[in-house]
Amino acid sequence: MTGAQASSLAMSAQRELRKSKRDACAPVGFERRLLVCPQTMTVFIRQLRLLLLGLWLGAAFFFGAAVAPALFDVLRGAGLENANELAGSIVTRLLAFINRSGFEVGLFVFVTGFFVHQGRSRLAQVAEMISVAIMAIMAGVNHWLIASRMAALRASMGSINTIAPADGRRIEFDYLHRYSVAAMGLGIVAGLFAFLVASRATNAAERKRD
Repeated sequence: MTGAQASSLAMSAQRELRKSKRDACAPVGFERRLLVCPQTMTVFIRQLRLLLLGLWLGAAFFFGAAVAPALFDVLRGAGLENANELAGSIVTRLLAFINRSGFEVGLFVFVTGFFVHQGRSRLAQVAEMISVAIMAIMAGVNHWLIASRMAALRASMGSINTIAPADGRRIEFDYLHRYSVAAMGLGIVAGLFAFLVASRATNAAERKRD
């Protein structure tokens, strides 16, 4: 047998093996597919992780870049005396949702990351896990530490417009606001990096399966 013939036989055997794997995962009902083909659940989790990360990143970026500034501009433009207070209350509720969902999505992606790393380099695994951990930590700190303290200060001040800029509570509130923006920005950057790493690994895994 020549070298060319041996190579051709090896390629034919590989094609038959891939075909048998695809046939084993043929559509026979969603529940049965999960039982017959273990790879199906892994693929589903990988796609779900990307979907959740993408949704949170889009929501967080849109909130920070468009929603919050627009609320303050519209309410201030309406000439309301308590425009800042009203806008701040709305932004606080929306930010609570963004932070909680960021923590939950980050935790889900971090935990499932231990089960979908087959065939990936160690560097990519570590980079993704660290980025997701930073994203979840920033969201948690922003929600349970910074935002909660800001809410307590807001309650003690009443209407923030009546508080002098030199007041200690107002100064602390402004500092916490800057910390909140920085924490959210860092969480978005970390989440975006994790998304890019995870999407690249998912595409590579799909090409390898095909």
